[in-house]
Amino acid sequence: MQNPPVVVVMGVAGTGKTTIGPLVADRLGLPYAEGDDFHPEANIAKMSAGVPLDDDDRWPWLDAIGQWAHDRAGRGGVVSCSALKRAYRDRLRTAAPGVVFLHLTGDRELIGRRMTERKGHFMPTALLDSQFSTLQPLGDDEAGVAVDVSGTPEEIADRAAARLRRSAV
Repeated sequence: MQNPPVVVVMGVAGTGKTTIGPLVADRLGLPYAEGDDFHPEANIAKMSAGVPLDDDDRWPWLDAIGQWAHDRAGRGGVVSCSALKRAYRDRLRTAAPGVVFLHLTGDRELIGRRMTERKGHFMPTALLDSQFSTLQPLGDDEAGVAVDVSGTPEEIADRAAARLRRSAV
């Protein structure tokens, strides 16, 4: 892929960012970074206790992801990050102009069911409603694509990679 993009896999908790991100990265031949790894311990403790993060909690996390994306400019990469608000995506774009968003979308019931089935994740299902209420979908002026999370991870990743390739043309 010539001039590979830096792709931010975004969406509410439970859409499969951690599952789909590496699969999309593999299909595009790019490295993957897990956005949760950029959270400071205080953020993880807060979410584990069922307390939603506020913007003051999110800015340092977004800045760390933005730095990673900036460092990957021209070489490409895929990173997961909820990026629920336009202001968060604007901050990432400021750090890494040209970043492209892959918005994983889905029905609240499906996502909630997937959240209850996953093991060992610090984000409780109780925070899903706050995630949906915070979500601001991609605007028409934002570089990116939305992909529904119905289907197997492989099917979702195939659709996402194909859409990203088409949008880069």
